[in-house]
Amino acid sequence: MNKAIEKSVKQPQPIAVLGAGSWGTALAIVLARTGIPVRLWGHRSSHIRQLQQQRSNNHYLPGIDFPACLQPVVELTQAIRSCNRFLVVVPSRVFVPVLEQLSSCLVASDQPVTVVWGTKGLHPRSGQLLSLSASKLLPERSRLAIVSGPSFAHEVAMGQPVALTVAGSSMATAERVASWLQTTSTRIYTNADFIGVQLGGVVKNIIAIATGISDGLSLGANARAALITRGLSEIQRLGQVLGAKPETLMGLSGLGDLILTCTDNQSRNRRLGLGLGRGQSLTQTVTELGQAIEGLDNVQQVCNLAQQHAIELPITEQVRRVLYEDLAPMSAVTELLQRQPGSET
Repeated sequence: MNKAIEKSVKQPQPIAVLGAGSWGTALAIVLARTGIPVRLWGHRSSHIRQLQQQRSNNHYLPGIDFPACLQPVVELTQAIRSCNRFLVVVPSRVFVPVLEQLSSCLVASDQPVTVVWGTKGLHPRSGQLLSLSASKLLPERSRLAIVSGPSFAHEVAMGQPVALTVAGSSMATAERVASWLQTTSTRIYTNADFIGVQLGGVVKNIIAIATGISDGLSLGANARAALITRGLSEIQRLGQVLGAKPETLMGLSGLGDLILTCTDNQSRNRRLGLGLGRGQSLTQTVTELGQAIEGLDNVQQVCNLAQQHAIELPITEQVRRVLYEDLAPMSAVTELLQRQPGSET
């Protein structure tokens, strides 16, 4: 190809991925494998320098090399320079501070930007969906979206098959973001239900803690199936009052993610429950896991939402009491079993 033709070939705009944990890195790898230039930023500069040297994230995703067009970047301002596409994949407890940093860097530009997040959580103080925080913090010209669904980071980074859902502030935005992520191993669906896609990813983490506790206590497969089924009912009950569509909660970002997180030990939330069910302390279990556990961070907010809307979430409430009131795991099971009989529907 001569230089004139080479110059005429339009190069894809870079995407800045903010968050260099396991899921952020996995999504950065997926994007980079499509040929999109990706800049990966994280809050710990020492960690990013390791990624630059090793060309892999050995702490979170050992043995998976970075594609050539994935560039770890130490400084946030450098990571987002000349970008109008951003993927934020940080724990919910720091989602707002990261968006505040991003927003302050975008003030000088009048170009439309697309901000997507892979965080499954709520605002740590208000309990609001993250879309509300994003819409308040980011410039009005911002197009917003979330990517969710049943997905473990290591399998995604390995290129194993996965199906994900993208919901956006408009269907045009959702479809645009879906086109970034679609590969031979990632199947992307779009969804207009911004509330439902966010909500399913939040509550399923709490139910996964419950199923982990049950399995840690060796209560058997019947108990696990009951917790998953009644946990889905709690997600649907909360979804109904918040405006989620029932079909969304029966899809990938609802039931699909619930099944995955409750049944496989790659789930940090499930492993937290397993540790508690086996008699470990909360502090010991959290220390051993060494990563953010969204169910632990969000259970208080979900219980507050249930109280505000006068609905019962008995499994979620018992998980909260185990985590924050030192209720013995077996006592929580006993209280659930002793509830008054009622209609399933």
